[in-house]
Amino acid sequence: MKLSLVVPCYNEQDNVEKFYTETVKAFAGSDFSYEFVFVNDGSKDNTLKALKKLYDEHKESNIKVIGFSRNFGKEAAMYAGLSNAKGDYVCVIDADLQQRPEVALQMVNILDENEEYDCVAAYQEERKESKMMITLKNAFYKLINKITEVDFVSGASDFRTFRRSMVEAILNMTEYHRFSKGIFSWVGFNTKFIPYEVQERESGVSNWNVWKLFKYALEGIISFTTAPLKFATGVGTLAFFASIIYTLIIVIRHFVWGVDVAGYDSIVALILMFGGLQLLCVGILGEYLAKVYVQVKNRPVYIISKMYSYEEI
Repeated sequence: MKLSLVVPCYNEQDNVEKFYTETVKAFAGSDFSYEFVFVNDGSKDNTLKALKKLYDEHKESNIKVIGFSRNFGKEAAMYAGLSNAKGDYVCVIDADLQQRPEVALQMVNILDENEEYDCVAAYQEERKESKMMITLKNAFYKLINKITEVDFVSGASDFRTFRRSMVEAILNMTEYHRFSKGIFSWVGFNTKFIPYEVQERESGVSNWNVWKLFKYALEGIISFTTAPLKFATGVGTLAFFASIIYTLIIVIRHFVWGVDVAGYDSIVALILMFGGLQLLCVGILGEYLAKVYVQVKNRPVYIISKMYSYEEI
């Protein structure tokens, strides 16, 4: 098997058959074998039924359908797909056809023609999003590149094709809280980035919003840098020295210039300021501690409730 197409699906009941048809059409002139690895991430619609129907109608094709017991998130879906992919190359691609299979075929050709590359990743040359969303994403990439030791390419998506050696390295990263963009960078390997144009969704609406993107960004920062912990240490140190300086100023004003020390207002202001700083630092520590707490439970990244595979026929 040369290529595995890993396709995470969440509420894609109207897209999966169209995706399959368009991919088969795009790969019609190819002379290599490939498989589909669909992962239903606990969809709330009839995605699993649509995938089962697709599997039953094309049993002669190389289709696998993995159904989660509940929604575990796209990161878990990608991990499950990579774990069950058999191809020498593995491509992660969305089911909504915003990422075209023709680009996936282009990635395969690049890997065939360039042995020095271990991965081909697509990035959005022109983002079709609101100005606010573009600004927030650019700010995130600037921030995370400054505080982490791995490089994040702005606009780079999860739409990538890997050689088997890189897939195995990714699968060795068994952490529960997964941030794939960081994992793809952390494992190293030589990656070629190519531009692609995001197409309109074939059907449905995007599940991403500003709040989900913020949580995703926070997950990436906590997963790949301890800078927030250092920030908490720095804030605590500055607050300590600030309190010493403030105390000296009060003592000098009182004993040298005879100025009465303001009471209630200054005390309340200091309590609020230092109390807020303490809560901020405790919150940062809590975020890291929560990750450790969940990780040491050693729970599985995902649970499979249904699986249909051409290998079982």
